[in-house]
Amino acid sequence: MAETQAAKRLREYETIFLVKPDLTDDNVDKLKERVRGIVSREGGKVLRFTVWGKKKTLFPVAKQPRAIYVHTSFLGDGKLVAEIERNLRNLDEVTRYISVKIADEVDPESRPVLEDLKLAGDVEETRPGAPAEREGGFRGEAPEFAGGDSEEESPEEA
Repeated sequence: MAETQAAKRLREYETIFLVKPDLTDDNVDKLKERVRGIVSREGGKVLRFTVWGKKKTLFPVAKQPRAIYVHTSFLGDGKLVAEIERNLRNLDEVTRYISVKIADEVDPESRPVLEDLKLAGDVEETRPGAPAEREGGFRGEAPEFAGGDSEEESPEEA
């Protein structure tokens, strides 16, 4: 009787993994389906997948300055998390992953399965207003310096 009660209560986890930026949407969907299959095979329940899109990383990961971020929320136990991480570790397309426990003893019946989301991610580096394109440098230091040069050249020209 106690085993039946324990089987109904699961922990809630979320896993975020980074995928190589040159992967197509179809390949990302295959990775999602692989993780979804592992969760269902191990007796868990996938709540939602969210593809955050291609974003710039803080530092190069696998020699790439950008990565596709995939977030999944699911119910399961510690063995399920270990199995998901083992599979992610063996995939060449996945460069980083992290799993976090969100809640203990969650009733699977109370948590609905939500529709998967796909977000746009960051716009490429050539977007208007990017720090490299802004004139004036850091806090307007460059224009003052440039203004000083033009003042020196003005009397020489006159």
